[in-house]
Amino acid sequence: MSPNLITRLGAAFMALGVAAAAYGAHGLEKVVADPHLVEVWGTGARLHLFHGLGLLVLGRMAAPPKATAPLLVLGILLFSGSLYTMALTNIRWLGAITPLGGGSFIVGWALLARHGPGDAANGAS
Repeated sequence: MSPNLITRLGAAFMALGVAAAAYGAHGLEKVVADPHLVEVWGTGARLHLFHGLGLLVLGRMAAPPKATAPLLVLGILLFSGSLYTMALTNIRWLGAITPLGGGSFIVGWALLARHGPGDAANGAS
């Protein structure tokens, strides 16, 4: 992914994350009766925002490890997406997907910690 694409994805995910957080704070309780599911939504929105911000930072780096940004995007989709869907539908087995997103987050950040930005010898360019 190019730095421009990573930055644009980060900005788009941030916009969506703010919208999700606002909906969770101001409208979700009208649709979801279970307070636990409202909490679940909040967890999804919080991690969504953290990782959207992470994408913005990655997009400004000279050469982050190639897999880091795609792993963060995948993590947002799987982690936050499964929690949002579970909160809206009360389909509890969707919680089994959430750790896959969390794992994507962890591996993405671990790659950055291991290789750092601009470590061309490790394929990070």
